Amino acid sequence: MVAFLLNTYFVRKDINRISLAGLVVALGIIYGDIGTSPLYVFKAIVGNNPVSDLLVIGGISCIIWTLTLQTTIKYVILTLRADNKGEGGIFSLYALVRRHAKWAVTFGMIGGAALLADGIITPPITVTSAIEGLRTLEVFKDLSQWTIVKIVLTIITLMFVVQQFGTVSIGKLFGPIMVIWFSMLGVLGLSHIVDDVSVFKAFSPHYAIKLLTTYPRGFMILGAVFLCTTGAEALYSDLGHCGKGNIRVSWTFVKACLILNYLGQGAWLLTQKGQVIPKDTNPFFAIMPEWFVIFGVLIATLASIIASQALISGSFTLISEAMRLNLWPKLKINYPTEMRGQLYIPGINTMLFVGCVAIVLIFKESSSMEAAYGLSITICMLMTSCLFAFYLYTRRVRLSLILIYLVTFFTLEFSFLFANLVKFMHGGYVTVIVAGILFLIMMVWYKSRKIKNRYVEFVKLEDHLPVIQELSNDSTIPKYATHLVYMSSADNPKEIEHKIIYSILNKKPKRADIYWFVHVDVVDEPYLSEYSVQTIIPNEVIRVEFRLGFKVEQRINLMFRMVVEDMVRNKEVNITSRYESLSKNNVVGDFQFIVMEKFLSHDNDLPLYERLVMRMYFFLKKISLSEERGFGLDSSYVTIEKYPLVVAPVTNLQLRRIIHS
Repeated sequence: MVAFLLNTYFVRKDINRISLAGLVVALGIIYGDIGTSPLYVFKAIVGNNPVSDLLVIGGISCIIWTLTLQTTIKYVILTLRADNKGEGGIFSLYALVRRHAKWAVTFGMIGGAALLADGIITPPITVTSAIEGLRTLEVFKDLSQWTIVKIVLTIITLMFVVQQFGTVSIGKLFGPIMVIWFSMLGVLGLSHIVDDVSVFKAFSPHYAIKLLTTYPRGFMILGAVFLCTTGAEALYSDLGHCGKGNIRVSWTFVKACLILNYLGQGAWLLTQKGQVIPKDTNPFFAIMPEWFVIFGVLIATLASIIASQALISGSFTLISEAMRLNLWPKLKINYPTEMRGQLYIPGINTMLFVGCVAIVLIFKESSSMEAAYGLSITICMLMTSCLFAFYLYTRRVRLSLILIYLVTFFTLEFSFLFANLVKFMHGGYVTVIVAGILFLIMMVWYKSRKIKNRYVEFVKLEDHLPVIQELSNDSTIPKYATHLVYMSSADNPKEIEHKIIYSILNKKPKRADIYWFVHVDVVDEPYLSEYSVQTIIPNEVIRVEFRLGFKVEQRINLMFRMVVEDMVRNKEVNITSRYESLSKNNVVGDFQFIVMEKFLSHDNDLPLYERLVMRMYFFLKKISLSEERGFGLDSSYVTIEKYPLVVAPVTNLQLRRIIHS
């Protein structure tokens, strides 16, 4: 294990390069979710219970050791080492191990769905908690909850509307604002620690254990404690944006500020010993001087918007990765700016917006939202633990060390999961249902592909080359196109789908001067972009294979044009039209893409489960991008050919002939 850790530490030093700008960017991108947790964590821990030494000191102790074990050790020290060419996240981790175990896809899908569900609950709870701080001011003491809901909905609406324009310009402010936010957390906490210095006893894990084992329903408090680490997954997901070096250094500052703030809130609470904290009183705002509250609310609101923005952008990245890995229906992706990694998916933006609005209208108060928060992200963390353990196994780390890792974090995360299950009937079901629906979409898309692959029939290309060559030179058949381009799924360059041969020779003979077969191979490296060319018959049959990373946009129309231009420069192909009048004037021939679109044939006899999967698949296909748009092809150069998908031919059809005398 030590050798493995040292080895991965010194690999790719460019990722570990630390700079002031990188540290500020990390603060703006990564720590929004975990950084805004002081807004609601202690309020959730105390709840309606009378304030006591054990509740407060034990609660802080649980927070400190959760941040240390779950965030620092699991994510910052260990999981960040599993970088995929500098990229992180649940799907990047899955891409690292998928060639070793196909079953790992289930962990990736469950984790991805849970992370997306978390993106629906985070904006409402953070923004609502910040706006509710206005009630700390005397002038807003009687502010109605419905008014707060209106303000929150307005902020959330504006936040989702601006997504389509990109966030490069305002994104430059995220880092400095989060520096102010964390500095504020530290200063406010530090100013109140002297209220009761006994809070320092919380650094001993003894008080955490005592709270969980002796306090009435103490174990259930873990559900509230877990809220302090809900953004830990972002430290790994955003690895590619900031680099592990910047994340590790900035986390030291962030963790110090968070703990100082929790200590300050705890010290203030200890001055209220024996009392039940009123529902409208939030310890986070209570430790602020009255003159500062309005500024505190403003800074908290900005921090919550940044936290929400980071999760929304993260959701776009997550879905785009899932699409490249064939785990999600193809959706329209826009690139509002030239900044690498900045993308906008209208369909997902709408889904998240509707989900956030629904959460606000259903729960209204942040205290009610706390019940729905945490359950789904616990599941995501468990899936990351499973994938990372298998990643260690593929890197030949000793089994005893992997076992220690699994026992430690399974114990911790299953404890959080069981504690969070109590929330299920109090709102947790919302995010679980959302995560379940998202997982179902991924599972249907993945399983349908497996079912379809049973039907795909490959034939040897060389067996059909003579006929294709004769067809190309048969002047009795009208020319279909100068250049005919087929998208092929054949990994083996010596094979081709039978349906493509049928399309060329049988359906309606398609005569062309040059036949191109284009194959796209999505690889595990995130940003790989390369191609190879195999000239099967010079100037007659050519195969082009693109090897693209799972984060690379498949703009095949543009990429194919670049390939052809490169081949022309190298005199590997002649694309001039072979019509005599056009050839004489060096006119380039036309290019026509053929895309095969499937429909489910009635001549199928599928088991009930597979029938349901395929029906759901074709429903999803109707509302997703078409094949040609998914490949980034220009529709004016594309012909769609529909063919029946027969995955399980009917074999028991009874038909009797009647002979008339």
